[in-house]
Amino acid sequence: MARVRLATRGSRLALWQAEWVAGQLARQGAKVELVVVETQGDREKRPFAQMEGQGFFTKAVQEAVLEGRADLAVHSYKDLPSIRPTGLEIAAVPPREDPRELLLARLEAVDQTATNLPLRAGARVGSSAARRQAQLAHLRPDLALMELRGNVPTRVDKLRQGEYDAVLLAYAGVQRLGLDLGPFHWQVLPPTLLVPAPAQGALALECREDDRRLKALLEPLEDPSARRTVAVERGLMARLAGGCQLALGALAQETPEGLRLLAWYRGRVYRARGLEPEAVVEAAFKDIHAEHPEVACGSP
Repeated sequence: MARVRLATRGSRLALWQAEWVAGQLARQGAKVELVVVETQGDREKRPFAQMEGQGFFTKAVQEAVLEGRADLAVHSYKDLPSIRPTGLEIAAVPPREDPRELLLARLEAVDQTATNLPLRAGARVGSSAARRQAQLAHLRPDLALMELRGNVPTRVDKLRQGEYDAVLLAYAGVQRLGLDLGPFHWQVLPPTLLVPAPAQGALALECREDDRRLKALLEPLEDPSARRTVAVERGLMARLAGGCQLALGALAQETPEGLRLLAWYRGRVYRARGLEPEAVVEAAFKDIHAEHPEVACGSP
C-alpha cells in the first residue's frame, strides 16, 4: 500500500481540501497521513500589504515537501506565487470549483436600488485582497473599504457580529465548507461585474519533480481543462510580474472555438481569445502593455 504524507495548512478550508485529496488517493489504495503546517499568513495578522515576501500561505507547506517532511502539498492555487520553486512540480490540477465571487451582506445594509452592488451608500465592506479592493473602489467609490483578515468562517463570524456590513468571499470556499448563509443576503456575482482572482476555485497538487511514483498516483486527479484555464490566468499574472496580491482579475474559459479570457486591470476590462494558453496570455498582455507601458514585465 502506497503511503503519502500530505502537507496542508490547518484552516477549515485547507483541511477540507486535504481530506478531499486524501479520499481520492485512498480510492487507489493509498494510505494518506496529513501533515499540518503553520504558514506566515497564519501567524501574522497584519494586512498583506505590510507583510514581506510572497507565498504567505504556501511557502512553508512547499518547504515541508522539499525538506522531505511530506510527499505532497495541496494548495488553493490562487495563493501560489507566480515564481516557481526549484525542485517542485504541479503534478495535478483537479476539476475546478465555481470561480465566481460571493457577496455576503447584513440585511440592514442591502439596497436593491443601488448601482452595481445591492449595498447602501457608505456600507463597510471587508476584504484583504488588493484585487477586490481595487475593483470595489472602481465600481462603488461610495463604499467604505476595510481591511479583513482571517479564514472563511472567521470572516463570516465578523460579519455576523456586525464588524462589517458586507464581505466578499470566493464562492468555491463557501460551497466546500457548506456554510449557513441564512442570516445574510447573499449573491453570486457575475465575472463581468467582479472578475475573480487568477486560479480562484482551483487546487494545485504539488510534489517533488523526481517523485515518479507519486506523479503516477496523481494522474487520475488531473483535469486538463482546469490546467489550461489556470495556465491562462496565472500566465497573465506572471507576465505582469505579479503575485497573488497583484490587483488583477482574470478568468479563462474553454469554448468550442478555443480559450477565452476576461481580465480586469487598473480599472479596465480586457478580453482575449486563442487556441493555446500562451497565445491568449500574449494577446492580453499586449493590450495591457499598450495602455500601461510602465508595467513590469515577467518572462513570456
